Amino acid sequence: MMSKRFKILCLLLIIAIIIGAIINLNTGFLSLRIEDFFQNSSHNQIAEIRINRVLVMLLAGISIPTSGFLMQEYFQNPLAGPDILGITSVASLSVAFYIFFSHDILIPEFLQNSFLSLSAIAGSLVLMLILLSMSNRFQDKSYLIIFGFLVSAFAGAIVSLLQFYAENQSLKNYILWSFGANNMVSRNQVYVLSILLFTGLFFCFKTIKPLIGNSLGTSYAQSLGVNLKQLKLLIIIASSLLSASVTAFLGPILFIGIIVPHFCRLIYNPSKLWQQWILNMFLGMLVMLVFSIIAEKTQIPLNVISSVFGIPVILGMLLKQNKV
Repeated sequence: MMSKRFKILCLLLIIAIIIGAIINLNTGFLSLRIEDFFQNSSHNQIAEIRINRVLVMLLAGISIPTSGFLMQEYFQNPLAGPDILGITSVASLSVAFYIFFSHDILIPEFLQNSFLSLSAIAGSLVLMLILLSMSNRFQDKSYLIIFGFLVSAFAGAIVSLLQFYAENQSLKNYILWSFGANNMVSRNQVYVLSILLFTGLFFCFKTIKPLIGNSLGTSYAQSLGVNLKQLKLLIIIASSLLSASVTAFLGPILFIGIIVPHFCRLIYNPSKLWQQWILNMFLGMLVMLVFSIIAEKTQIPLNVISSVFGIPVILGMLLKQNKV
């Protein structure tokens, strides 16, 4: 049963999300009227761009925090996340390879978005498999964070090398992508992202109940009939799909997968995983809408805003853990 407090929290977040979406639709160089969003007018294309922007922010707000929430619950580490563990960096590296080496290949436009997302997902899946195999070797799972940092540094070095030798247009395309330009997402990309999101959420739904058992300890989980190997596989697929799909279209949106689950645990009982998952999605959507408004008002890239906001929060988490 959902508590009264949880229902109130969800209601407040939904109201804030609706307000944030409306503000987003009215944020830009031009002031739009209501009819511009529903009728053919001179500003109809601008209205469509803003609708796409809001939709992709909502999808990203669901995807990235859910991915971080799954990884934190599985590894039992509040600092685990798609960016800290290197998944975002490897997805970015895969996209870089695609952008820099596909310009000489004739690919139909309707397939380009699919290949972009597939390259990001393939890279993140490979890394997740490596991370999970490493988790069996490390007694202390916090070593995975160090491993993820090394992977991120290595991926960053290769991307820098690719940028050094890249042609001008390919370099420009990659830089624009890496800024997290949410205004450049087309409706077709929103559709592809939606399909990947709902596929990832389906696998996520399958993991919540086993994760509840896993949080009580491996032996206890096995006594409850939890298939730990299946859980590991589901975590790989769900986390990779959710984080890499957003990275493919919006660039590396850093730290959101860590800070949103952290705030959700602060405002509600962290042991109630079903409610935590729902709160992560609602709070994630609100945070991404707020970041989108700031990005439009200031013209600062989205990934810069997420980093500026996320780094102090993570530093505070580390200091708090050190005190304990």
